[in-house]
Amino acid sequence: MKGSIILMVSAAAAKLLGAVFKIPLTNILGGVGMSYFSCAYSLFMPVYALTVTGLSSAVAKMTAESAALGMYRNAAKVRRTALGLFSAVGLAGSLLILLLSKPFSIYFIGLPEASAAVAMIAPAVFFGCITAVERGYYEGMSNMYPTALSQLAEGMVKAAAGLWLCGFVTEHPRTVMRLFPFVTDIRAAAAAAGILGVTLSTVGAALFFAVIRLFAKAPKGGESHIMSRSTIARELAATALPVGVSSVVTNLTALIDMWTVIGCISRFGCSAAMPEGVPKEELPRFVYGSFAGIALTVFNLVPSVTNMLGKGALTCIAAARGSGDRSALERGTVQALLSAAVIAVPAAAGLGVLAPEALSFLYLRQSDEAAVCISSLRYLTAGMVCLCVSFPLFSMLQAVGKPAAPLKIMLAGTVIKLAGNLLLIPVMGVDGAALSTTVCYGVILAAALRVYIKASGVSPSAAPFGKVLYAGAMCGGAVLLTAEALRRREAPNIAVLGISGAVGGAVYIGLIFALIGRTKNQQ
Repeated sequence: MKGSIILMVSAAAAKLLGAVFKIPLTNILGGVGMSYFSCAYSLFMPVYALTVTGLSSAVAKMTAESAALGMYRNAAKVRRTALGLFSAVGLAGSLLILLLSKPFSIYFIGLPEASAAVAMIAPAVFFGCITAVERGYYEGMSNMYPTALSQLAEGMVKAAAGLWLCGFVTEHPRTVMRLFPFVTDIRAAAAAAGILGVTLSTVGAALFFAVIRLFAKAPKGGESHIMSRSTIARELAATALPVGVSSVVTNLTALIDMWTVIGCISRFGCSAAMPEGVPKEELPRFVYGSFAGIALTVFNLVPSVTNMLGKGALTCIAAARGSGDRSALERGTVQALLSAAVIAVPAAAGLGVLAPEALSFLYLRQSDEAAVCISSLRYLTAGMVCLCVSFPLFSMLQAVGKPAAPLKIMLAGTVIKLAGNLLLIPVMGVDGAALSTTVCYGVILAAALRVYIKASGVSPSAAPFGKVLYAGAMCGGAVLLTAEALRRREAPNIAVLGISGAVGGAVYIGLIFALIGRTKNQQ
């Protein structure tokens, strides 16, 4: 829990910095500009996930096993082998994105202007692999601080460099077009400049670890047995590949949204009232850019924080299962899942009620784009809770010997997501994409929970989770009553947000302590 708390705090700070980057960026680029930015991310994330996502956990696992036995020379060799192997993999991933930038933009999504943004993000895969190895090494040594600090460094560079570069391009269009004569759309150039900030942030994180290595001395052991490079490489690949493939499947939902939202709205139009001044030919890009840049950005804020619970849950569940301690296994299971639910439920309740005020406050300069996303965000809130609880559950599946289960479950969820988008978007517009996302993550949570219960033999009580849902419902009701009273008095958005959120939070915290705290005391 200590490691999870350190990483959750750093993830929350990094996500706050990400919001400091993404929200002003959306205000600068608008719906169409964000469509270029989101297209680049949609291609980048599957490649990044395949090469990077499982890497930290694989290196952490092997390092922790070596450190537990005092085999520090072996741990150092794991680190060196992983750096060599996955630097090559990262370089290949970067080249793949660079080569696919034009064909992907032109033939797959029909937005040739997005190719510059796609190309700008390519080097991030290479530097991300280096950073992932270093983070995994320190996590395996039970030192979470380098990971936490590198996340903060990454977030600060992204916010500072991305916003400055994007702002420079939009404020000096003539200078940019004179220096780069091939630029025909300044919004596409600004999106590429913002994406370059993301790439520079991965460079900053890699440099952070380079500095750490200059001053930090690794412990040394005198063990006689050291694993061969080929054995280390095989074990790293065996651990990282299933996680990476599962993450690729997770990120396919962004590709599905990009393809289906733009394609379906181009063919069937949009049922919602669209703002004046948006040309008909730009409507699909406007809607998709608004949905991806605003609704999905807000939707992903909380899951990115609860995702860190999985790191602590994995080691806790693995240790309990290895020792055969059934009570510790059940306690760890409930603790991880309940922690995620306690964080996610009130956030979903508050966002569902206060979506108009939250979006208009965050995206003050893009009121038209925010208006498109209000109902979409409300449809997404239930899915956000399911996703938050699914993250630690996937880590626990790995701990109980089911590393391939998340991949199979996510594949099934992706099929549901694709079918839902194709069926619902022609009828509901972009709200259909939001509803299918919630259905997708609901099915994923149910399936993952079923597989985990069967594999672990643990059947957690539903009572604590029912109490969290009850407290969340009361929180939402308190927020709704307070917000409606303030709206009738025509209070400003910031007052509605602050006062309603404070009232709902007080109700929720009071009920959680009264219901769950009392249960623990009785036990």
